[in-house]
Amino acid sequence: MDVHGCVVFSAAVLVRLMLLCFGVYQDHNLQVKYTDVDYHVFTDASRFITQGESPYNRSTFRYTPLLALILTPNILVSSYFGKLLFVGCDVLCGLLIFRLSCVRGVSRSSSWVYCGLWLFNPLPIGVSTRGNAESLLAVLVLSALLCLECKRLPSAALLFGLSVHMKIYPVTYALPIALSLRKPTSRERGLARNVLACFNGDLLVFAAVSGSVFFALNVTFYNIWSDCLALLCFLPQLLLLLVSSLMFHSDLPFCCFIHTAVFVSFNKVCTSQYFLWYLCLLPLVLPRLTVSVRRGFGLLLLWFVGQALWLAPAYYLEFEGWNTFALVWIAGLMFLLINSLILAQIVSHYRPVDVQQKKTN
Repeated sequence: MDVHGCVVFSAAVLVRLMLLCFGVYQDHNLQVKYTDVDYHVFTDASRFITQGESPYNRSTFRYTPLLALILTPNILVSSYFGKLLFVGCDVLCGLLIFRLSCVRGVSRSSSWVYCGLWLFNPLPIGVSTRGNAESLLAVLVLSALLCLECKRLPSAALLFGLSVHMKIYPVTYALPIALSLRKPTSRERGLARNVLACFNGDLLVFAAVSGSVFFALNVTFYNIWSDCLALLCFLPQLLLLLVSSLMFHSDLPFCCFIHTAVFVSFNKVCTSQYFLWYLCLLPLVLPRLTVSVRRGFGLLLLWFVGQALWLAPAYYLEFEGWNTFALVWIAGLMFLLINSLILAQIVSHYRPVDVQQKKTN
């Protein structure tokens, strides 16, 4: 890493450590706490594990038991271990974004800029320092994509299987990954042979490794705690995911960005931390967007306005106890329309990556 990179990452770490310290002060001295309630849920679940019990004895714990296991040092070492882990993963995401940008043919100077868009974005900074685990998943997704770009299939498959176990949404990447691993075929070979060409050695290795990791983890934790993590079927997203897979699988990071944005926007449950799922992929998309600066800022402003309209009635419902269910529903529909408009603009103004331009540094 050059001097510029050391300065960027040192500043990013310093900002996060300062917020962690401020969070400790706010938690002890102010009525509104800095630490997210989910962090206390994680910690309580870890405490049950150290006592030899199920993490699901903690009400509202709806995550994989692996997360509670990872955070057992919250009980055994320090209650701040999890926050430091999430902050470390948050910074590591920046490094992975830089590396992925370089592999995709972006210059090093531009790659640092796109890396900085993540490292100094207040949303991921706030989410990780408040104790949300989204940065851990972002590291798994970005690492899997980097391994795929560098043709390290077993490592990519292992990371992909682990990411799907942690959160279900990366499973939507399976189809574009499969399509990207197929061998080029001639149109004259016919439909049957083209379909058969998808089942090559690379795809079989990837499917075997990722599938084994995913099912092994789920079966293991099911047998330990006799509880099944339900895999919900999101039918409204299915058609969009299928179409985007067929259209954009040759540019895997962009396809994964579209998949995640569709999954989050059309999901029946949504929180602000879900936005990190696709924001960590956005720096890989920006270099090939042909949107003007004026239009880009306009879309960004529209997104913030939509989010404000969505959060305002939710605040009065959750913290003030007002009956704002109708307003929450209307605001949710408006935010869905805004997200759909922005997504359409991104797709229509995206210049696909030229495979020949990709390089490995």
